[in-house]
Amino acid sequence: MENLNPFRLIFNRLYHFLFVERFYKSLDIPFPNNIYRWDLIQSTINKHNFKKYLEIGCDKDQSFEKIKLEYKIGVDPVSGGNIRKTSDQFFLENKDKFDLIFLDGLHTYEQTSKDINNSLNILNEGGFIFVHDCLPRRISHQAIPRYRGSWNGDVWKSIVELRTRNNLNVFVVQIDFGIGVIRKLPNENILNIEQTDFKNLKFKDYYNNFEKYMNIKSFDEALKII
Repeated sequence: MENLNPFRLIFNRLYHFLFVERFYKSLDIPFPNNIYRWDLIQSTINKHNFKKYLEIGCDKDQSFEKIKLEYKIGVDPVSGGNIRKTSDQFFLENKDKFDLIFLDGLHTYEQTSKDINNSLNILNEGGFIFVHDCLPRRISHQAIPRYRGSWNGDVWKSIVELRTRNNLNVFVVQIDFGIGVIRKLPNENILNIEQTDFKNLKFKDYYNNFEKYMNIKSFDEALKII
């Protein structure tokens, strides 16, 4: 968990308001209050009889300790998991491959995109990559630099970018602040947009194109697809 200095948060909020983006509308995205990321992860593991699980960003092991699998690796530079490294260090040194990789590390577009690309290189055939916090509801939930405690980051921009690729099938499950699902399969619903600099997408763009950008599925729909 990031150490949040209250004075830094105030400064970041002012900076974002003055120099990044001002937008006051919010999305009403209802999330089930009894279905969580570990439910989707475990259901997928059980359905496919997966053997190897990797989690990037473990914090207090909210997810990691709940996953029932003999071979599981949890990577976090501060706490949780069983490997104390940054994701960059882990991917640089790792020689293993995994069936399911759950990304919940640094929630910025740049780092999330890097973690996704590194994960694609070590994903077993037929495997899945899940990405947490893909559905922010307010500009403050995704603001970079961060200026509030409850925060998703701009992970959603990585999902938008991936959805423009024809060799990846990507959708977002509407549970637990949004779980992105990535598979190495032909894109069944490719996103065609003019934007090429995905880092510079604004929350206003996301708000106005929410359904088009995110390819959302319910938990039940996701279980059928997965």
